[in-house]
Amino acid sequence: MNVTDDNADEGQPSLVNDTDPLFAEALRELGLGEVIGRVRRFPDTARTTAEAAAAIGCEPSQICTSLFFAADGVPVLVLLDGSAHVGMELVRRELGAEKLTRAGGRIVRESTGYGPGAVPPFGHRTKTRVLVDRSLLGHDTVWASAGTPFTVFPMDPKSLIAHADGTLVDVREQMA
Repeated sequence: MNVTDDNADEGQPSLVNDTDPLFAEALRELGLGEVIGRVRRFPDTARTTAEAAAAIGCEPSQICTSLFFAADGVPVLVLLDGSAHVGMELVRRELGAEKLTRAGGRIVRESTGYGPGAVPPFGHRTKTRVLVDRSLLGHDTVWASAGTPFTVFPMDPKSLIAHADGTLVDVREQMA
């Protein structure tokens, strides 16, 4: 890893230039090469949304969570804010699917080229349907996976949705 800021030894996220190669290529193809310079790496201890948000210095809701499902066997990616819980029944109805299940690691890797916990919102190996919960629009900037479990990049939600070719939906589970 090539660290470019002075906080690397203090448990702070660091700027890196070792972005996942598949994701870096996707960024360049989309004309977003400048985003590579904004990719941040978490300390290895940032395993939860709350820990990631603390490492970046943002709210958990600014972390864009990527959840991968199979709707009647067809892969689908759902993006929502890190403080939210996805409503599986809401996703199933939104897709008009009879059956919705969490996709296993093999399906995630085959569809996207990334492992579970590292799926970015765009730049996938295959064309993937993307649903985006409206909760992400409540922020000026969100942080999404950059293709590894410990790297993220910032982007305004509207641009992220456009690059992901995402469909805006309401699939956030409402807590009683």
